[in-house]
Amino acid sequence: MDSTIGADEVVRRIKQLQTGGGSVSKKQVKQSDPELMRNALFYFPSWEHALKNAEQL
Repeated sequence: MDSTIGADEVVRRIKQLQTGGGSVSKKQVKQSDPELMRNALFYFPSWEHALKNAEQL
């Protein structure tokens, strides 16, 4: 699979969801933004790892 967005963009979009009050639950993001989920799992071992990465910024 080719990623359509970079790891930095994945983290930025997760951070945007978190600060905007959006849901970051795996199920919700899979439905609302499948591209973000696909790319997050491409760059990170799990959705939880991607979330932790975004929290560190």
